[in-house]
Amino acid sequence: MQAKPTLNKQELEKYSSAFTLSDMEVFVFPELFYSLVLANIMSPIVWEWSKDSWFKNIEKKSFTYKVNRIKQFIMDRTVFNLDLDTWGLTTKEQEKNRFKDFVDMKTLSQSNALFGYEGDKYYFSIDIRRHFGLDKYSDEIIPYWKTETAEAMTAFALKPEHNGLAAGECVSFSALYAAAMFVIGKIPLGKIYLMATPLHSQNFIAEKEGLMTNNRRIVTKKMWFNGTELSAKARRALENEKVTIVSHITGYIHTLYKEASISEEAYKNFSESLQNFLKADFNFEIFVNFLKTQPEICPCFEYRLQALGKIFYIDMPTIFRYEQSSKNTFANESRNALLEEMDPHDFSLSPNPKALLLNDIEDFLKEYPDITIDELQKLFFDKNIKGGCFKMEHFFDDLRKFACIHPQLPKAAKKKFVPKEPLQISAEWSRKDLIEYLHGMRKKSEMAEYAFYAYRKMDEILWEPFVKAAVERNPVALQGLGNQNLEDAFLVLQKMGKDSIYQEAYRLAQPDEVWNFSTGDGLEKAFVLLNYAFHNNPTKEKCELLAKAGKATLIFGKKTFTFESSKNLKKHFVLEANGEYSEQ
Repeated sequence: MQAKPTLNKQELEKYSSAFTLSDMEVFVFPELFYSLVLANIMSPIVWEWSKDSWFKNIEKKSFTYKVNRIKQFIMDRTVFNLDLDTWGLTTKEQEKNRFKDFVDMKTLSQSNALFGYEGDKYYFSIDIRRHFGLDKYSDEIIPYWKTETAEAMTAFALKPEHNGLAAGECVSFSALYAAAMFVIGKIPLGKIYLMATPLHSQNFIAEKEGLMTNNRRIVTKKMWFNGTELSAKARRALENEKVTIVSHITGYIHTLYKEASISEEAYKNFSESLQNFLKADFNFEIFVNFLKTQPEICPCFEYRLQALGKIFYIDMPTIFRYEQSSKNTFANESRNALLEEMDPHDFSLSPNPKALLLNDIEDFLKEYPDITIDELQKLFFDKNIKGGCFKMEHFFDDLRKFACIHPQLPKAAKKKFVPKEPLQISAEWSRKDLIEYLHGMRKKSEMAEYAFYAYRKMDEILWEPFVKAAVERNPVALQGLGNQNLEDAFLVLQKMGKDSIYQEAYRLAQPDEVWNFSTGDGLEKAFVLLNYAFHNNPTKEKCELLAKAGKATLIFGKKTFTFESSKNLKKHFVLEANGEYSEQ
């Protein structure tokens, strides 16, 4: 007897996206973003990490110690990956057809990098399509950049070229960091906010002064303003792009959607905390750190010191060059140690007549410690500037932007806040307690419901969305199998590893996960072959898949292929050549 459909067309699109989680799907369906965080929190992988000796007694440590320990653990085991081959390619037309019932296409093209947006001046200057290797294709071709689960990130270690290291893209890192900070660091989810811009994703943790997670790094407020190349990369997205999504345990706010499900109070706290994080108290250290970011203007400043009974002068580019290979820094108390490391041959006995002495600026700021940047310009620079070495107006405009970034967040005043059933999750719970709680909240919370789909808990969810995702958005396995007949494709799959990247008997990998990592349970391999048969079907035969204890059988026309399976799942469904799905 065929099961009656339980999802309408739009629901099916959204639920199926919880399995593939491409960047564009997360953008259109922002409710999936934190659901992936919850899926990773349910994952045994992150809980196994917490038992590692690296985290011994971490519960007794400070907030800063915890986050640095977690960061280093992830850095040592994980690399950033955003190539075009991992999850394959699609077309703008195909994706626009998918999403036309959900978002306005013109607005989408102005907000998402895959549909035309290229960012502010930085991104235009690097040619974003060339940067990602898309220039070899027509403008219609875009990548499936899929947000990996903790399991898929870990599985990259199986690829020979990864040398045993896990991998993931920026949204994957965001979700993984959030889960690790909660499970290992015991940081409440209420303090963890995920931020997406058109070209990047990072987290803000509203604890103490605040903390930003950024791919394989974490950035403290002090680091944010230290003027290094690393901090410049971390700052780039918030300096140049709008924040399109803020995702939180209470919900989300999205630049495209009029309704926001995030708690209004939580969003207010986030906005204020983030702005405080992005604003520095102006002082000499901030001024010097700013100079590091200005290679064209930096030579206009030099430092005077006394050594060996003489007065010497050192240009700032030289000082900053020594900083790059030293643990010491010019702008703080380790200045003398840095100067002692320098070769005296880099000192000059004569001052540069066009350069400003940093000594004078430092003395002035000590005399007026509460001075503003505007006042510094009027009271010091307007009187002491020499020779037009740089344009004052541009210099101080850039200094103000360096010392205070005003993030382009979704405007709360333009949104209607629609509160949802809150998830009250304790960092003191066990993994079992957490899963049981989320299970009990599925009918009340769509975030909890989608989490079980992102988690792939196939014994408790509908299979139709999984099947839809498997045959519509897994191009890599199709390309890898080429034009073989089904019998040969079956043999290729049989020669692969037999272990699923999802340890539990009730969870399943998608076809491209099986193909990318060259391993999978028999039921997962049956889905790879189903996908291949569905797309190579000139006679319009139906595909039938029967899963039961010990094996998975794919029936395609008169052909039958049987795989051994250790997944404890039972299901019998038919997929017609036109994509119509029914359960038997």
